[in-house]
Amino acid sequence: MTDTVKIISPIDGSTYAERPLASGAEINASVTRAKAARLGWGELTIAERGKIVSHFVDALLSMNDEIVPELAWQMGRPIRFGGEKRGVEERARYMIDLAAEALAPAEKTGKEGFTRYITREPLGTVMVIAPWNYPFLTAVNSIIPGLMAGNAILLKHASQTLLAGERFAAAARQAGLPEGIFQNLVLGHADTEKLIASGAIDHINFTGSVEGGRRIEQAAAGTFATLGLELGGKDPAYVREDADVANAVENLVDGSFFNSGQSCCGVERIYVHASIHDDFVARFIDNAKGWTLGNPLDADTIVGPMARGSFADHVRQQTEEAVRGGATRHLNSKHALDKSGSPYLAPEVLTGVNHQMSVMREESFGPVVGIMKVADDAEAVTLMNDSPYGLTASIWTQDLDMAAKLGAKIETGTVFANRCDYLDPALVWTGVKDTGKGGGLSEIGYANLSQPKSFHLKRV
Repeated sequence: MTDTVKIISPIDGSTYAERPLASGAEINASVTRAKAARLGWGELTIAERGKIVSHFVDALLSMNDEIVPELAWQMGRPIRFGGEKRGVEERARYMIDLAAEALAPAEKTGKEGFTRYITREPLGTVMVIAPWNYPFLTAVNSIIPGLMAGNAILLKHASQTLLAGERFAAAARQAGLPEGIFQNLVLGHADTEKLIASGAIDHINFTGSVEGGRRIEQAAAGTFATLGLELGGKDPAYVREDADVANAVENLVDGSFFNSGQSCCGVERIYVHASIHDDFVARFIDNAKGWTLGNPLDADTIVGPMARGSFADHVRQQTEEAVRGGATRHLNSKHALDKSGSPYLAPEVLTGVNHQMSVMREESFGPVVGIMKVADDAEAVTLMNDSPYGLTASIWTQDLDMAAKLGAKIETGTVFANRCDYLDPALVWTGVKDTGKGGGLSEIGYANLSQPKSFHLKRV
């Protein structure tokens, strides 16, 4: 009997889709196809690859009307937000356009009688292990530059969003990507780790939990495969006394609650200068009241269910622990769907929090945010760094020089000023500490998806 994996929809608990896991023979055949396909793919010029990959992106974007409700059924995002089309297109087009520059040979001059340069060669077979929270955006970060750099791609998508992998595969066929250069595999954890440990994979890009990242590292040990790991986060924001409070509130509410708080770079803790704290909190609460919970298939719904009931219960437990410790909850939203065990969880704002509470130290990945009063910049930076994670941090101020000065002291992969929860494809996407290592997007993303090769040619 073939083992299968089911997508249990957070909308109503029904089985939305069920797919068979790939057999050992199918996995081996995929590896063989990838290795064969990448030889011819690597011989194409960057312009030739770019033309085909652009068609791949076109095909994927053309499916958006079908993808939007699929996302709602698979992981709960409201249909009103239109899926991930805009971000996918922005990142994909930028990385395609950047490829020629990022992968161009680096010539070295100044040594008479020699021609010297460094090229960027494909790594070989790249495995992309994508998460459910942004199933297209996260995958595109590696798939597009990976293909443009000449690699073969094996995509293993999260079980909650398997249909995203199928959409990528359908787009690849429609665009005429060579057979085997992009393949979608349905794998369980054990087979994923076995494939990584086999030595057949040259690079693994994984987005997921810290524990998942450790398992990937353990599986890859001794294979010398390179890794790109984006793991947990607890992203902070600091609102300085000179901030535009209205702008900070509008953006930080969105940064805290969009996608039901299930964003890698979502804002999970906010520090506010004492002089504006009360005004900020009052405005934040007023704005947050508009983020109402409901069925994601309803066009009026702003906050849909979390992907699983267990994820929502984790956030409920953090909130209840904080309240027992003296925190105040301000929204207290009452909704028939919001109950223990249900993935439907209304947003919550907490004050009176401290760093002994898990809601301010451990990843929530849900629609709850704690707000703390701070005396000055030094206290804010100390608290922002009091975390095992470091993906992004945002500073809200009209003094950009001070934002850069403070940002240099914050242990994080990205520093924002007056914005949050966004990936700029021109800048590397990376983290520090337990958030992981490696980096995607920008020219650095290309460097991590290729390997250098030196040419030292002497004229005689």
